[in-house]
Amino acid sequence: MSTPLQTPDREVWFLTGSQGLYGPETLDQVAEQSRTIAEALHATGAVGVRVVWKPVLTDADAIERMALAANADRACVGVIAWMHTFSPARMWIAGLDALRTPLLHLHTQANVELPWQTIDMDFMNLNQAAHGDREFGYIQTRMGVVRKTVAGHVSDPRVQARVGAWARAACGWAEARSLRLARFGDTMRDVAVTEGDRTEAQWRWGVTVNGYAVTDLAAAVHDSAGSDVDLLVKEYEETYDVVPELRRGGDRHDSLRYSAQIELGLRRMLEQSGANAFTSNFEDLASLRQLPGMAVQRLMADGYGFAGEGDWKTAALLRILKVAGERLPGGTSFMEDYTYHLGPGRPRILGAHMLEVCPSIAAGTPRVEIHPLGIGGREDPVRMVFSAVTGPGVVVGMSDMGDRFRLVANQVELVEPDEPLRSLPVACAVWEPAPDLGTSAEAWIMAGAPHHTVLSTAVTVEELHDLSEIARTELLVIDDSTTPRGFAQELRWNAAAYAAGVR
Repeated sequence: MSTPLQTPDREVWFLTGSQGLYGPETLDQVAEQSRTIAEALHATGAVGVRVVWKPVLTDADAIERMALAANADRACVGVIAWMHTFSPARMWIAGLDALRTPLLHLHTQANVELPWQTIDMDFMNLNQAAHGDREFGYIQTRMGVVRKTVAGHVSDPRVQARVGAWARAACGWAEARSLRLARFGDTMRDVAVTEGDRTEAQWRWGVTVNGYAVTDLAAAVHDSAGSDVDLLVKEYEETYDVVPELRRGGDRHDSLRYSAQIELGLRRMLEQSGANAFTSNFEDLASLRQLPGMAVQRLMADGYGFAGEGDWKTAALLRILKVAGERLPGGTSFMEDYTYHLGPGRPRILGAHMLEVCPSIAAGTPRVEIHPLGIGGREDPVRMVFSAVTGPGVVVGMSDMGDRFRLVANQVELVEPDEPLRSLPVACAVWEPAPDLGTSAEAWIMAGAPHHTVLSTAVTVEELHDLSEIARTELLVIDDSTTPRGFAQELRWNAAAYAAGVR
């Protein structure tokens, strides 16, 4: 079976600016030191992709050619630029204007400490980033270039972490630019927030959203070979805690086999369409006997993006964030704020969905169960049941505001349920939102943020911020510093900025 998180090798290019004024001997030293910095950054492993050193850039033509080459190379997800010496910024105008690849400006230098006893003018001429990077910063700001700026030595873990967050966001953006999403059925009838402008999404984000007939999906499901079903059922029984009634010889075993058929059919349709994200809708199931449950959970665990009720924006966001968090500990799942615990104790949110929560966030081995489902009008669906891990996370949603897409993120702390959820037949997560449930809910609702979300214990607000900057998409963050009044003001300021044409 294919696993869409086996993504192609990705890399960021390390570009160094200088000029011919200093002569070949100095430029040789610049090249040697910049290569050392690039190799050291790569060796930390914090960036998550290959850091590829490129020859020192000393004139406008070379800079523009490098920018065009970065745009054209599918492996290159971003460029890191450092002005080792003084690189006159007018040389960078054409290159920066041509660059369509995410940019990080690394304000660093070769040495950590100054050699106080031996420092001379040769050293000063060689190590000029303290003002060379300021020259570069000016032209970027003058041109309105979107970039991330990180200052400090590459041996500093904080610098490594911030560069790594940007690289992960750049990987997510590269995925968005080529993402194909399959919609099986339309959106849930009369629901507002799951709607959106697919043409705008393709223009702004690169995501291609296409519809596929549920009847074709049902045919693919029902055409699944018995031998393939046998192998997949065996995998289920070896991987998960499958309840006796679903195991071989159990009186509901046929339901487990049908769940395997759904997974095989879905995989076949997704592979044929080249889609790495998809949606379904319980209101449109054609001849499917079950609402897809465990099949969707397993596909998400393999890296596919998904959201229910035709919510293509959340499905795309899930896929993008799964790619961004690919090499990080933790998981990323489709989620929905379902109900509240308002007391006693600290208020909490119980999140779940009908069936589709990704086991990448599970605290232990999922239990495969079968229970009735009061909607959809089909047979009892098979699903994995578990509670999520505990620890820090982020909940993020995407809304179409008419003139722009908006991301809203809430920092949360996942916690244990107060008591065992013995009667809840679905996977779930319990969390305490920052700064508190009341403020979080008020801000979320003021922002027009959706009820379908992505919950991640892998990516953080920093990756989300970097992604939103790269995508020129609005991001609102609800955290410990949020107040209802301050958040309302931020909404007004953002509305004014976007009305003025800021992107």
